[in-house]
Amino acid sequence: MIYTPPQEVIVVEGRDDTKRLIEVFGSQVKTIETNGSALSRPVQKQISHAAQEFGIIIFTDPDYQGDRIRRLITQAVPTAKQAYLTPQEARGNRKHDSLGIEHAKPQAIVAALEAVMTPQKSETAPVIPTSVLVSLGLIGHPQAKQNRQRVAQHFHLGHLNGKQLQKQLARYQISQATLEEFLEEGGD
Repeated sequence: MIYTPPQEVIVVEGRDDTKRLIEVFGSQVKTIETNGSALSRPVQKQISHAAQEFGIIIFTDPDYQGDRIRRLITQAVPTAKQAYLTPQEARGNRKHDSLGIEHAKPQAIVAALEAVMTPQKSETAPVIPTSVLVSLGLIGHPQAKQNRQRVAQHFHLGHLNGKQLQKQLARYQISQATLEEFLEEGGD
């Protein structure tokens, strides 16, 4: 089954990711490949141009290199939309250590791109205090990692540690009340 591609240009890491997106969305999908962890000047210019012309969605692998590329692009284009796969989704049916968009099932790719996150433009994005995150069991708690994973998956924030959680909640203006409500309801 071929799905309708997003209007934006999808920034991925390599040609295998592009091939996978073409399998899912057909040849109408637009991608830019970063070709590894070094973001060359020509690729940076191509991404900036695409951001102005069509908008972009950063869709990198949920690993160290993917996160690094995501940070570099986000610094250059703060308004870039973000799509995330969990490490489990990025393994697909495979049992090996390799993570990647190229391994994900079509349904996971479509769901990630439908749940795209858009940074909010605000000078005063609310930052939830660290003490609150501690009291909610998201930092410094025996189950903190699992709790953060549930929050990250529900709000489509990607894989993150406590400090990154705080930044992502502020970036997408997810309030303390919204976070508390999610956790009180069982967080699923």
